[in-house]
Amino acid sequence: MTKKEANNSMDKIVSLCKRRGFVFPSSEIYDGFTAVYDFGPYGVELANNIKKEWWKAMTQLRDDVVGLDSAIFMSPKIWKASGHVKGFSDPLTECRKCHSRLRLDTMLEEVGVFADEKMSEEEINNIFNENKDKIKCPNCGASDFTPAKQFNLLVQSNLGNFTGDWSKEPTYLRGETCQGIYVNFKNVLDSSRVKIPFGVAQIGKAFRNEITARQFIFRTREFEQMEMQYFIKPGDDAQYYEEWRQARWSFYLSLGIKETNLKWHKHENLVFYAKEAYDIEYNFPFGFKELEGVHARGDYDLSVHSQASGQDLNYLDPVSNQKFIPHVIETSAGVGRTFLAVLTEFYREEELDGDLRIVLALPPKLAPIKIAVFPLLKNKPELVAKAREIFNQLKLDYRCEFDDNGNIGKRYRRQDEIGTPFCLTIDFDTLEKDEVTVRERDGMQQVKIKVEEIKNYFQTKF
Repeated sequence: MTKKEANNSMDKIVSLCKRRGFVFPSSEIYDGFTAVYDFGPYGVELANNIKKEWWKAMTQLRDDVVGLDSAIFMSPKIWKASGHVKGFSDPLTECRKCHSRLRLDTMLEEVGVFADEKMSEEEINNIFNENKDKIKCPNCGASDFTPAKQFNLLVQSNLGNFTGDWSKEPTYLRGETCQGIYVNFKNVLDSSRVKIPFGVAQIGKAFRNEITARQFIFRTREFEQMEMQYFIKPGDDAQYYEEWRQARWSFYLSLGIKETNLKWHKHENLVFYAKEAYDIEYNFPFGFKELEGVHARGDYDLSVHSQASGQDLNYLDPVSNQKFIPHVIETSAGVGRTFLAVLTEFYREEELDGDLRIVLALPPKLAPIKIAVFPLLKNKPELVAKAREIFNQLKLDYRCEFDDNGNIGKRYRRQDEIGTPFCLTIDFDTLEKDEVTVRERDGMQQVKIKVEEIKNYFQTKF
């Protein structure tokens, strides 16, 4: 795909999201708020369905993973112990001409130069100076930049601070959800029947003061993570790491994503605590980028929190009677990135009777609306009443929508764009023969079924 084609593809997805109520720019009536987005009526349904599938795969279908929902605000001591206060940063440079503040490592990446998060300011500035002629400001085209400096990504708050001076007593919105799992390790262990190996799964909001947030909802300053920390015996890292790599790869295939649109990326330059790190990358309109990270973190996390808090976070093996700090295998995915991957994967355009038909060919389990119910004519009270009766029965089991606005063709097109797999029309045959028409989204086939068969029909489809 050429860069122009990629931009066109992304523009179409963004347009669909705004037009059909999947994603809106946050605070739009006040000219927006950079890199923050709101999920609209259909977007929140799709996001919830993605989270539901993740939660099912990670907890319901496993007997070795439990759930958690930790607070967004936590003691600032946690972020100091974890290394975020000092080391959670990206390299920032400023264009001297237009004063845009830019993230240097991504600018270098765009010209084929790699800079990793382990590099010091001096090291990354040396690379920057060697490649300055290749780099241009994306906003004004100039090539005159300030030296790079590390910019901390934690978002500060004044929660609980009554002095008015944030610099003295900063509180932070969490930069990642996993720290809430680590500091609750002992609580989970003491209050449930888990034994190592076991995992703790969590879905929740995180916040990062991104320097250059772009590519729609791929990189935002407020986002939702789906993370799992799996606690294991030291020495078992390789076995469980490979198991979780395969499990997470299989998850995306279960969503209907083609394997050709996925690939593994191995991290060659690991951060100091990591033993191994791979990303599952998806072929977004702007190329293969990280969808989920699978990391072997060793005993770093529980060790630093045990030391900083003074609490014993050792695990006592009931069989060997040995104590040890567990090692951790982490899987970390973003709701927004999975959402964007799903939209990219299932967006379709086709020609129908000389017109463009846009279809979001979502698997039924992900579709925001499962069944749309139409009365053929809105000015026929008997049809509307019967349609309402059937709709009220179906909505007990499925997320349904009642639609009587416009002609049937326009209603079909609207439901195609939001990904509704089935439309059910109530017409005069319903009143005379007790039959309804079911239209299937992808192939547009229509079948007549008896009203009494509706429940069984959709049970087989879902």
